[in-house]
Amino acid sequence: MTHTRSLLNSQGDVNYEAIPKWPWLVFLTGAMGCLICSSMSHLFACHSRRFNLFFWRLDYAGISLMIVCSFFAPIYYAFSCHTYWRLFYLSSISILGLLAIFTLLSPSLSAPRFRSFRAALFLTMGFSGVIPATHVLYLHKDHPNVLIALVYELAMAVLYATGAAFYVTRIPERWKPGAFDIAGHSHQIFHVFVVLGALAHSVASLLIMDFRRASPSCAF
Repeated sequence: MTHTRSLLNSQGDVNYEAIPKWPWLVFLTGAMGCLICSSMSHLFACHSRRFNLFFWRLDYAGISLMIVCSFFAPIYYAFSCHTYWRLFYLSSISILGLLAIFTLLSPSLSAPRFRSFRAALFLTMGFSGVIPATHVLYLHKDHPNVLIALVYELAMAVLYATGAAFYVTRIPERWKPGAFDIAGHSHQIFHVFVVLGALAHSVASLLIMDFRRASPSCAF
């Protein structure tokens, strides 16, 4: 079990160990990349049928990229002292993400009838995080930062699942066709929940980073 260390400098402040920043940057890059792909898709998909197929596939690939990148920071920092598990979890989600991207780049799967399949694929990738999260809870259940971070991750899962539900069911436009063509339709609501979920995950990742900074180097 890793214990929290507080080392005071001459001014009485806590000295935190330096930790790599690249996993956090991977998450930020994935999140921004996803939103950039989405913005480009909404802007250019109306150009032509060829553009429509390409950019919506790019949009789906961007979502997969964001999900994969979201795993890097919490898993890297939470399993810093467990190299095998860190490599296993990061490799697994990376392989799953690549398979999802290749699958979603297929033009046939961009059809509206595969909307439920796409949502299920994204949710499967996202909820695969339950396994490493349970493992982290077992390893660090006595650390408050870890417990609070898991609450934020649970909030992220609920937000993503709620957004996916709007995406699949097409509520509210299915109740009143034409009334939400400009604002308030399901795809816009879906994006709002995606951003909220990403913010919740950001807080969770920062909490895990603080936990790692304040902990000694793999002292058990």
